[in-house]
Amino acid sequence: MRHKFFIPLILIAIFEPLPYGAPGLFAQNPVLRDSVERNKYNLAQFGNETWSFIKQPTRWEGSDWLKIGALGAGTFLVMQVDQPIRDAVLRDRRYLKSVPIEVGSAWGEIYTPVLLFSGFAIHALITDDVGTKKVAFEIAQASLYAGGFNYLLKTAIGRSRPYVNEGSQSYHPFVGIFTLGDQSLPGGHNVLAFLLSTVLSRNAKPVWLKGIAYVPAALTFVTRVYQDRHWTSDNFLGAAVGYFVATWVVDQHEQVESRIQVSSVFPFTMSMRLD
Repeated sequence: MRHKFFIPLILIAIFEPLPYGAPGLFAQNPVLRDSVERNKYNLAQFGNETWSFIKQPTRWEGSDWLKIGALGAGTFLVMQVDQPIRDAVLRDRRYLKSVPIEVGSAWGEIYTPVLLFSGFAIHALITDDVGTKKVAFEIAQASLYAGGFNYLLKTAIGRSRPYVNEGSQSYHPFVGIFTLGDQSLPGGHNVLAFLLSTVLSRNAKPVWLKGIAYVPAALTFVTRVYQDRHWTSDNFLGAAVGYFVATWVVDQHEQVESRIQVSSVFPFTMSMRLD
């Protein structure tokens, strides 16, 4: 098990930014430079943004409800193939201890965001690099938000894990708080895996690195099904939760807004921002 801990440490070295203004994998971009004065990445900012995150459902507009509906429909559709996929995967268990499976498992473990946060935070303290500080802040912030939201969903839904052998339609709402076997949906490893990859991807400058950041998350998705810890739909919803929470967090610091927005579902209307 010890070698799993080296995976996040290696990734810290790969993604570690250079001092402010220097070229590198996380080289500063105009958006980040413009946000330096606005974002202090401290406890006060964390508190304000946490309250804003909690209030988000009261601010959802047409496009947001469309996303929620699409996510729910997508999860439901994937649920229809959960059992066939499990049956197919369990036919061959030769690769349980293979490197890709070990990497996928480690990327979604709770210690991975802790190690990554620690690495970036230490670098920020030593070099006073705002890019590193931003990444550390966003990893901690997204992990706390997504972790709390994921736990609430798990306990409220109470879906049985596949290895319990109660079938893909077995639910025990609010029982999962006491039993790990009833905490299947959403998949927690995938929540962490995709939020980490999203934060790293959004902060990476080279296009090729943005894509590579999602490789370990993809391995986590496959791993949790292969290990019989989750149904495929669990991972689908978990990945979406991790992605959307991390995207929201990074957007707060970069003020990224869509030019075209759906302002009403019925009647269907759109608005365009020209600037």
